[in-house]
Amino acid sequence: MDGGTRHAWQVRGMDCAACVAKVTRAVERLPGVSDVSVNLMAEELALDLAPGSSAPGVVERQVAALGYEVTRLEPGRPVDAGAAPRRVHDHEHAHAHRHAVPDPADAGLPWHATRQARLVWMLGALVAAAGLAGWLLPPAAEWLYLAATLVALVPFGRRAWALARAGSPFSIETLMVVAASGAALIGAAGEAAMVVFLFALGEMLEGVAAGRARAGIRALVAMMPRTARREGPDGVREVPADSLAPGDVVLLRPGDRAPCDGIVTEGRSALDESPVTGESMPVARGPGDPVVAGSINAEGVLRLRVSRAGRDSTLARIARLVAEATAARGRTQRFIERFSNVWTPGAMLAAALVAVLPPLLGSGAWEAWLYRGLALLLVACPCALVISVPAAMASGLSAGARHGLLVKGGTALEAIGEAKIVAFDKTGTLTGGRPRVTDLHPVPGQTEDGVLRLAAGLEAGSAHPLARAVLEAAAARQLVLPPLRESVALAGEAVTGLLDGRRMGLGSPDWAAGAGCALPPGLAARAAALEAAGKTVIVLGRLDGDASAALGLLAVRDEPRGDAAAGIAALERLGVRSVMLTGDNPRAGAAIGQALGLPVRAALRPEGKLAEIAALRRQGPVVMVGDGINDAPALAAATAGIAMGGGTDVALETADAALLHGRVGGVAELVSLSRDTLRNVKQNVGVAVGLKLVFLATTLMGVSGLWMAILADTGATVLVTLNALRLLRWRPRGG
Repeated sequence: MDGGTRHAWQVRGMDCAACVAKVTRAVERLPGVSDVSVNLMAEELALDLAPGSSAPGVVERQVAALGYEVTRLEPGRPVDAGAAPRRVHDHEHAHAHRHAVPDPADAGLPWHATRQARLVWMLGALVAAAGLAGWLLPPAAEWLYLAATLVALVPFGRRAWALARAGSPFSIETLMVVAASGAALIGAAGEAAMVVFLFALGEMLEGVAAGRARAGIRALVAMMPRTARREGPDGVREVPADSLAPGDVVLLRPGDRAPCDGIVTEGRSALDESPVTGESMPVARGPGDPVVAGSINAEGVLRLRVSRAGRDSTLARIARLVAEATAARGRTQRFIERFSNVWTPGAMLAAALVAVLPPLLGSGAWEAWLYRGLALLLVACPCALVISVPAAMASGLSAGARHGLLVKGGTALEAIGEAKIVAFDKTGTLTGGRPRVTDLHPVPGQTEDGVLRLAAGLEAGSAHPLARAVLEAAAARQLVLPPLRESVALAGEAVTGLLDGRRMGLGSPDWAAGAGCALPPGLAARAAALEAAGKTVIVLGRLDGDASAALGLLAVRDEPRGDAAAGIAALERLGVRSVMLTGDNPRAGAAIGQALGLPVRAALRPEGKLAEIAALRRQGPVVMVGDGINDAPALAAATAGIAMGGGTDVALETADAALLHGRVGGVAELVSLSRDTLRNVKQNVGVAVGLKLVFLATTLMGVSGLWMAILADTGATVLVTLNALRLLRWRPRGG
């Protein structure tokens, strides 16, 4: 809605995707509300309000009426989970799941001391006392059971009414209130009390599970130090970490945790990056090397120039992306939610027919069939089924993030596990991304320093691994680079620009030949020999129409990553084929491919990689792994894209997943994580559906009663929740 003002609230008490749908449905009905965003893990609601329509207070009252605690957020204020809101799609979910009812006084209390837990303990005490009274003083037992029922029905009934008014009449609260009230009216007070007690117990356990899932995200945010030691004209001062800005210089002492992303300007040390990347071995860092926020300085004193701080730091963005990922629904979850839209009202209708039709047709007493109808209401509730998928997905995503495997949602996680083929880029992905110039051959009349100076001038400002190799070679010779103007990058081919007033270009031999800068016969033979040795050849040329000419060539070599062969072998053991797609020359690509034992498609321009991805997809789901820069089109075209890199902008933003530790073996770890998560989902769905079917049959036959019906629902919910939480302990194979 044009002209709307953005508002945001912290909403405490949401514990599953159905709670998201519940809040969304309630606020969307208000006048002037648009663009509603609800983030489960961040516990945040954001929306636009049109001028002159509903006031923010109206929104707060609508959400509070559902039983949630609502706190207005100031513009730009971060939420506790460290996550920004994400637009929720496909939220027309009619089934409103049970949720925790928070109390402001509960903040900071352990779960067993909250108001919700106190309700469970009170109900448990009343039910236990009633059971004991049944032996000692039977008349008192009935009254104690009724007291337990009434204690619970007051808050649950108020909530069911609020949900019905907000557009969710088919809520578990409604089903539970109807069943418990009906049981009490027909004289089954003991079973009515068991219904409300088991319901409250299951509700509390779901709240605990949601808190465990959020704890993983909050742990990421907690890694960020609150203060930093900033250097200034007046010396080193301790300042709030949030006050740091790009360009500031901070001092990192041994044992300190980096308060920002930065570049080392002075000092050498080993840094423990395991909190961010999951890598257990410290990494050496010196002048010019990047440092990721949250890393722990193990040895010497470092000075860092701040590149990103606060909510822009890598750690904060990882936490934000994990929170957003848990809000993104996969195919399985969307199907389950659509199924529940039809199932819940259908189950209520079926329960009504079971309660009414047999007595009307003379097939039994009203009381017996009314009892069975009430039990059927509880058996048919799809609570466990609805929570089974998001609980497993949230646990899997959180577990992956702790090991440097960042996946952006359930859809991506499902796609990675289904992969039949993994296509790898070469430079910076299968290779270490730290190539070096090994050979330098000028044409007659040119010098090595002259060719290297111009080549480095063209590559100035580029972050590509080959460009870094050329720039490092020029720096080693202390060459002064000419200023570059009118630079143009030809993706996968060359870079051109004006140097010293002349148009120059640097690119592959094929590009050079097409641009009129073919190598002389002697150098052409030399280039072929270098490529046969597995090196990448790039040609420097002067672009001047008919006077265009090659000025020399450079050869660059990048060795395979140390874990590349093992990573590809791990994929083979999982039944996943691997292939390399590279823009490098066929001989250089073949040399790396032969060393790693995988087929190679070489000399591919970006459009060539797209064509290869399209061809591979006809054979099955394809995952593309690249550095996230030149491979962006292929990453987008694949079934799922995985970016390599230690938290770079592209690695975090381009693909469906990112390997923060930059190890090839992480691809197999992602596939294993996905398959373990999907296996967990299938187990959960099987438990939820299996228990429903068993108790549905026994209820219709009159074998099981109301308390067994609610135990089937609550028991299934507890089982699938605990099973999903097992994924939080997931570790890479052999890790």
